[in-house]
Amino acid sequence: MPGIRDEALRDSDKDGQEMVATDEQLMVAFSRGSTDSFGELFSRYKQPMFGFFRRRLRDPAQAEELTQETFLALLRASSHYEPSATFRTYLYAIGFNILRAHRRKAAFRAMFHGIEDREAVTRNTMDSDVWLRDGVNRLERIDREILLLREFEQLSYAEIAELLKLPLNTVRSRLFRARTALRDLLAAPAPKSSPKDFTEHKERV
Repeated sequence: MPGIRDEALRDSDKDGQEMVATDEQLMVAFSRGSTDSFGELFSRYKQPMFGFFRRRLRDPAQAEELTQETFLALLRASSHYEPSATFRTYLYAIGFNILRAHRRKAAFRAMFHGIEDREAVTRNTMDSDVWLRDGVNRLERIDREILLLREFEQLSYAEIAELLKLPLNTVRSRLFRARTALRDLLAAPAPKSSPKDFTEHKERV
């Protein structure tokens, strides 16, 4: 549609300076037919979405595949988009649905074929990253998701509450509990592992 690209990708203030379009403006423009707007959204969120899946899956190829599925789902849903929430929350909600579907399929295959779940964590090295991943995966699932969304995806408390359909105070209390539990888990002696780096990261959030 004529003019959509320019309107979506930039705007001007009173001094004539260009202002970058918001995610929500880009998504609205894309829902009206601007392919350039989708390209900009893909550029902004491809790596964050890959990181979202990579922190939850052991296989990077699967993380890449689910990232692509998420953007394909975004393409299919674009005509029904309503800017009632932030675009970031909207996109992560799509990602969560795709992740849940993947886990259901993986669980079914594991049960049907009698094999172990490939997502099970095995501590086969003492690398600090593996130690941290192991600690995170030992948390309760909802606590783990809240912790990952806050610490790594950098979502606000309100965005997490909306995404997981939880009261805001519940998000705050469970995040505190998750941080405390993870700190206790990482306190166990292990070569090259320490809760210090995670704690310092937490303080910066």
